[in-house]
Amino acid sequence: MILIIFTMDNIQKNWFKYIIGFIACLLIRLVPFRPPNIEPVLATQMPFSKAYGKQAGFLFAFFSIVLYDALTTHVGMWTFVTAIAYGLLGLWASVYFKNKNNNSWNYAKFAVIGTLAYDVVTGLSVGPLFFHQSFMEALTGQIPFTALHLIGNVGFAVVFSPLLYKYVIKNKNLESTSLIAIFRPKQV
Repeated sequence: MILIIFTMDNIQKNWFKYIIGFIACLLIRLVPFRPPNIEPVLATQMPFSKAYGKQAGFLFAFFSIVLYDALTTHVGMWTFVTAIAYGLLGLWASVYFKNKNNNSWNYAKFAVIGTLAYDVVTGLSVGPLFFHQSFMEALTGQIPFTALHLIGNVGFAVVFSPLLYKYVIKNKNLESTSLIAIFRPKQV
């Protein structure tokens, strides 16, 4: 249903850009011994949400979480809680960035408020609901997790998000119509 809302024009023109974003996020998230909360999903999602809107932002994050869990662990209820929560950040980001410039400061601000909202919702719900953890245990464990999550998300947002927007999203040469033209035989 959500895929239908995402316009065919955006899918046809920008599928390669999404693949670049997915692969970059997945490769960084697959780095061995990486803390689980230092990852570029939000930093990638924000420019996609800014450029392509609500559905694109939601779908990018949702499928990034589901794909990673499917490849590395096993999919569980936490997968869908975190995927939906990240997807909702994509909806929020599309509204937040609607009239904002592509700059590090705007991405950093959203990374702070988005990370705090995400960690409150997921960190204080998943443990108590699915693993019978007490609220105080969840809160105590969430504080250092959120501190690292903020450092990672703000760092990626300041450096990665503006570059992704400028060199991938706004790059007309990476649109599928341009890619097809490269491989199409020239007519004489």
